[in-house]
Order: sequence, then C-alpha cells, then structure tokens
Amino acid sequence: MRLAVLCLAASAVLQSPSRAQGPVFVITQQGSSIKFFVKASVALAGNFDKWDATLTFTSPDVATGVLDVKIQAASVNTGSGMKDGKLKSKDFFDVKQNPLITFLSTKIVQSGPDTFDVQGDFTIRGVTRPETLTLTVSGKGTGSGAIKGTMAFDRKDYGMNSGIPFIRIADRVEVTVDLTGKRVSGPALTFKQ
Repeated sequence: MRLAVLCLAASAVLQSPSRAQGPVFVITQQGSSIKFFVKASVALAGNFDKWDATLTFTSPDVATGVLDVKIQAASVNTGSGMKDGKLKSKDFFDVKQNPLITFLSTKIVQSGPDTFDVQGDFTIRGVTRPETLTLTVSGKGTGSGAIKGTMAFDRKDYGMNSGIPFIRIADRVEVTVDLTGKRVSGPALTFKQ
C-alpha cells in the first residue's frame, strides 16, 4: 500500500512540471476586438462588446495550442438599436436560447513564417460546424504581440435564413479578430522558419 502511495505521489510530482512547460498567454480585451461584416444594401457591420478568449499550449510547439473564444451574443453592437434587436432575435443569434457564440480550435497549422490556419468548431445558435480562422501573428519571440485574423461562414448553414426588413443581406458573414496577447508563464513558443 505504501509503495502504491509513493508511486502515485512520484507520478504526480513528475507530471506537474511537464504540464507547466507549455507557454500560457493572456488575451486582453484592451486593444482587442471581434468584429463582423455582411455585405448588404445598408451597411451591416459591428462588433461584440463582451467576450473572453484564451490561448494555451501543452508545449513550446505552436501546433499544441488551443484557442478558445466565447462571445456574449447579446453584446452585439452595430450602432443601431433596430439592427441589434433583429440580430439578437430568434431569426439570427437567438440570444435567449443560445447566449454564447463560440470557437474552439481543434488544430493549428503554421502556413507561413507569421501565418496560421486555425481549424476549429464554431457554434452559433446551438449549431456547431467546422470552420477555419486564418491568423497572422506579430511580435514573435517578444512574449507579447498581436493576433489578427479572419473567418468567413455562410449564415444559412447555422439556421439564420431570415432577412432584415427593407435591407437585402448576403449569406456570407466575415468575422475579423484583432487580439492582443502576452505570455505570462512558460517558455517561448517555437515556430517554423
């Protein structure tokens, strides 16, 4: 029994440093934004005022990263109360039934010296589909920097089939992320050159 306890304790002690070896980044809301744009007969663009994003790694290898973004759907802000109300309704975001819009990465692939394809599960209105976020990173090796990227999706794939009265809107929605991150612990990330 004592041997089992010692083995368990040794296992816990030996595993914890390896978990701590992955870089940990904090993404700050200040200087960051998540915006969207839809081609329409009347400008339809805006941002989300409330969201949370984390970027964690299990090792210095950038491919081990996980980007997790949670957006409060009701925080949509187009600058127009009428448009915001319509987007919050069950025809679009359905914020009462589905308060969160989320993106959880499943794979990060470095596609160039500063570019990455981040594949993940995008959920809106309770519908989850695979989408790809294309990112460009600046400030590599400094411990802080900017992550800018875009993702486009078809709103009808997520059950947003309605229109807005007197406004003709396209099906394609473009999302732009501009995130500021800072490494708070762990080693620097290693990138392909």
